[in-house]
Amino acid sequence: MARYTCSYRVKVDLEKLQPLMIETLQACHFEVIYQAVDYIMAREFLGQIGFSKLVTVEVLIDSTTAINDEVQVNLVVKNDELPLQLNNRCRQQFALIQQAIAENPQWKLIENVTS
Repeated sequence: MARYTCSYRVKVDLEKLQPLMIETLQACHFEVIYQAVDYIMAREFLGQIGFSKLVTVEVLIDSTTAINDEVQVNLVVKNDELPLQLNNRCRQQFALIQQAIAENPQWKLIENVTS
């Protein structure tokens, strides 16, 4: 299973973060399949690619540590594809989402830690 994670600290009003994150994921061609107060799950649209390459994104918003409109966001991007190549489908989608988050003018990216 391919799996890529990163953590962000963004400067944005906590109430605005979830709608903005959903908008960002939708701009990357993901559909939200589940959402809660501090959690979003989205996946690529079915039918575009093979099921094993279908990428899922989990967004965890840490509202308990939000200070002065700075919010910690953890992102997990994964699929069932074996990451035999460095530039696999999951890695490509991970890079696309990272770029969309970094370039979003609706918030200020303070910190990005990728693992």
